[in-house]
Amino acid sequence: MQTLNDIRSTFLSYFKRQGHEVVASSPLVPRNDPTLMFANSGMVQFKNLFTGVETRDYTRATTAQKCVRAGGKHNDLDNVGYTARHHTFFEMLGNFSFGDYFKSDAIPFAWELVTKELGIPKDKLLVTVYKTDDEAAAIWKKVAGLSDDRIIRIGDKPEGGSDNFWQMGPTGPCGPCTEIFFDHGDKFWGGPPGSPEEDGDRFIEIWNLVFMQNEQFEDGSMRALEAQSIDTGMGIERVAALLQGTNDNYATDLMRSLIEASAHASSTDPDGPGKTHHRVIADHLRSTSFLIADGVMPANDGRGYVLRRIMRRAMRHAHQLGVQDPLMHRLVPALVTQMGAAYPELRQAQSLIEETLLLEETRFRQTLDRGLKLLDDELTRLPDGANLPGEAAFKLYDTFGFPLDLTQDALREKGRAVDTAGFDAAMSEQKAKARAAWSGSGEAADSRIWFEIADDYGTTEFLGYDTEKAEAQILALVAEGGLTDSATGAVQIVVNQTPFYGESGGQVGDTGTIVTETGKARITDTKKAAGVFIHFAEVTEGTLSRGQSAVLEVDHDRRGMIRANHSATHLLHEALREALGDHVAQRGSLNAPDRLRFDFSHAKALSAEELAQVEREVNAFIRQNTPVETRIMTPDDARGIGAQALFGEKYGDEVRVVSMGRKDTGKGQDGQTWSIELCGGTHVGRTGDIGAFALTSETASSAGVRRIEALTGQAALAELRGRDQSLAAIEGMLKATGAGAVDRVRALLDERRALGNEVAQLRRELAMSGGAGQGGGAEPDVVNGVKFLAQVLSGVSGKDLPALIDEHKARIGSGAVLLIAESDGKAAVAAGVTPDLTATLSAVDLVRAAVPALGGKGGGGRADMAQGGGPDAANADQAIAAARTVIGG
Repeated sequence: MQTLNDIRSTFLSYFKRQGHEVVASSPLVPRNDPTLMFANSGMVQFKNLFTGVETRDYTRATTAQKCVRAGGKHNDLDNVGYTARHHTFFEMLGNFSFGDYFKSDAIPFAWELVTKELGIPKDKLLVTVYKTDDEAAAIWKKVAGLSDDRIIRIGDKPEGGSDNFWQMGPTGPCGPCTEIFFDHGDKFWGGPPGSPEEDGDRFIEIWNLVFMQNEQFEDGSMRALEAQSIDTGMGIERVAALLQGTNDNYATDLMRSLIEASAHASSTDPDGPGKTHHRVIADHLRSTSFLIADGVMPANDGRGYVLRRIMRRAMRHAHQLGVQDPLMHRLVPALVTQMGAAYPELRQAQSLIEETLLLEETRFRQTLDRGLKLLDDELTRLPDGANLPGEAAFKLYDTFGFPLDLTQDALREKGRAVDTAGFDAAMSEQKAKARAAWSGSGEAADSRIWFEIADDYGTTEFLGYDTEKAEAQILALVAEGGLTDSATGAVQIVVNQTPFYGESGGQVGDTGTIVTETGKARITDTKKAAGVFIHFAEVTEGTLSRGQSAVLEVDHDRRGMIRANHSATHLLHEALREALGDHVAQRGSLNAPDRLRFDFSHAKALSAEELAQVEREVNAFIRQNTPVETRIMTPDDARGIGAQALFGEKYGDEVRVVSMGRKDTGKGQDGQTWSIELCGGTHVGRTGDIGAFALTSETASSAGVRRIEALTGQAALAELRGRDQSLAAIEGMLKATGAGAVDRVRALLDERRALGNEVAQLRRELAMSGGAGQGGGAEPDVVNGVKFLAQVLSGVSGKDLPALIDEHKARIGSGAVLLIAESDGKAAVAAGVTPDLTATLSAVDLVRAAVPALGGKGGGGRADMAQGGGPDAANADQAIAAARTVIGG
């Protein structure tokens, strides 16, 4: 049997022999197409090659591209697990030509690979071509010897578009397609492509070849491209299914291994009543694991939200299997075993994937039962078969984090659906309320102004890498929301060139001064919009006018501290990767003059030893005092020498690569660079300029993301000096130093704990004896035949009341006790009832009767012991009287 791994290897090896460059799969988060949420086909990473924007040193390529379709236009999530071929994650095998070969080579390549390399029977194959593509039809007939009835011409759809004509968009590259279909035989219903039964399971498309031969224009006209190209896509899961004698992707070796891992971990039958649940879990395990490996973390918006939706869908299906403990993270090793060799990033991020899945499932299980109970409650109020109201589905989403598709999935098993129009209306209403409550950003100018300025004058040239003082011309002044020719007071200034850094990449904007012949202004912040640097300023002398020459000077000391913090952040990033693993990736940062903050992917808190290692490592590279080198490179060259790119950042044709620290790492031009990152910020000249580095805190930022805050330079030294002074003061008070001071503090804490226990015991004894200030005695009276002891206590804490209640109950034998402890005008109340009376009298009722008199609400516990409280201890007598009424009936 040819395994999925065998098929992938055969495909790539074949095209390598045909002169194709084997290109690694691009990340699931596209680097070159902001219109896509995730890579959904093999051609995504080559888009700029097809359009001519980019060139590489090869004109033929082949890939096994990981893809996800779970959001936006390409969303298969609802069908996953219920059909034989829908997935959120899949692999697309492809071969590509960038102006090299065309149809006469692409079709023979495809036929030889399918029939000879993979051994698929010729008589089981048929093809489709575009209705006017006589050239492709002729090549198929010549190369494959297919009869006319097995070369099916596909035309335009009645609703518009065509099955066999591909377009990148309304304009741009386009061309006809040819598709290869496999006939699974008449044991499956369905007809060939183009027939009324084409949606059946008998004839399955396995490979699509796109011939990019035209360019389409807005007026609908086309012309032939100078460089005609090839883009193909073969779904590896479909091919594996037919080669393994099935038409069910979930019966293939890889998916079956994951299904069996799910069944084993859940102690259930893989082919029993939970079959669909196992299929969903197996599919979603792949998509969630690969997304995490590529830097996506669960979140409430964007890609992180889609990841969370997939996770929670899988986790609900695990719940449906009856699994009580988190399951998904236990399946990751099975996935790594199957796919880790082909995709090493999966193995590198294994610990992060496991920790993220465990954390997310643990949290989701805390709300799952409540959400499903709400769903069941809503359904019981509806007529049989009625759809769930949209408002109820929205409540599940808004309160419990249930995405709409998860609710729909849960209802599908009950034969019901959701009123999606009502859901959309509830969502729109919430957004309208949010917009009404929004008070605005407070900025004076509408963002459109900056685009207009950019259109009129172009973008601002940044000079701040090389200088902190420069001359410039004032191009525009914006005050009170509009353009002005001159300004006094608050103003936003745009110049043709500037040494001021505009806030971006975590580095705050510069401050400083701007001086002209007629005025002077203090620049309080710098930002960027539409490529324009906006200097927020306050005119302090005279007037500034449009068209004037000006001298701009950055606050040097402040910039110096920002530089030190930014460079320390790079060292910190690498030290964290060294200490915790390669899964660590930047998730946000702040480089300000007074501190740095760094958010990074890691699922649990760092230990004291790990924090010490990180701090020690950063300071070691500061002491190296090696030069900080900055070079301009192409993104591919930068990644080729090991540069770290900021996740989610869009890079142009050239990037700044910042390198610092010397160590044998294999990174950099000579393999001796410690930290190397793509970065547009400003940095110190040598690592020694950072001075020193001191960690001040490590906390959680969000799910799967940790946050470190730290200081550098004089601020770090001041922090460390302050710690030393505090320690010296403590040692002086303890009259002990070093380890002796630690032992002395431990002894004092033990002594304090013992004294506290002793005081608590004495207070309880005093209360039991009815001593001074304890409400005048502790003897019960009889109410409605029940002994009732009520007492108001001073100097006793609320936490002491249960123990006192138990002692009083033991002393009176049978009856009820109510104690009120007063402190600073507030009251804690506790009640107890002996076991022989709990069938007819509840301590909860006594507390709930007493609490309102004390100004409180509620109270709770058990029939034999309950507690509550309130802010008004002055009404203790009324509280006792209210409880007495409960006993008296």
